[in-house]
Amino acid sequence: MKAGGRQCTVRAPLGGCSLTRLVVAPPMEAFLISTGIVALAEIGDKTQLLALVLAARFRKPLPIVLGILVATLTNHALAGAAGAWISALVGPTAMRWILGVSFIAMAAWTLIPDKLDADDERAGPAPRFGVFGTTFIAFFLLEMGDKTQIATVALAAKYAALGAVVLGTTLGMMLANVPAVLLGEVAARKLPMQVVHRIAAAIFLALGVTVLLGYGSV
Repeated sequence: MKAGGRQCTVRAPLGGCSLTRLVVAPPMEAFLISTGIVALAEIGDKTQLLALVLAARFRKPLPIVLGILVATLTNHALAGAAGAWISALVGPTAMRWILGVSFIAMAAWTLIPDKLDADDERAGPAPRFGVFGTTFIAFFLLEMGDKTQIATVALAAKYAALGAVVLGTTLGMMLANVPAVLLGEVAARKLPMQVVHRIAAAIFLALGVTVLLGYGSV
């Protein structure tokens, strides 16, 4: 199918032809990159700190883990859809610059330690919502505007594989947060936070540079 004299290789999410996707990658590649980069970025993130607070407060791992899973899937599905929508609207040159600068900014952001404020440490809504409901609401709200949510938007805009990106970022969140819930601060203290953050920052930086250089562009 031709679009404006160019071969259409990627379809927009709502139909038609999108020429703004920067990378037409195999779904497995998008899944693995999304999983790895979000798992690393989540280490020491404020949502992981919230998972520690919830685990200490309720001491019921199963509903906490399920609440984190459902909250992450919901949040990242919305974020991924936003990324796909943006990539279908913005021209390829502008999209390359937006993504490149965004990934580089994410690299810098990843190096800044997160902490919970007093309101976050109260784990959100009152217990009348139950452990699952409290976890879902608190985690979903705290994830809004967080680095892992922004990364999901950028990854969904970069890769023509929305489902793979959302599943990958969700798995990455669970890989970081389930041990925090099950093992508590013991697991968190065993991890070399600075090393993990530097690795995540290096990956974000590499993604940003390759996008700006036009590597793999449509």
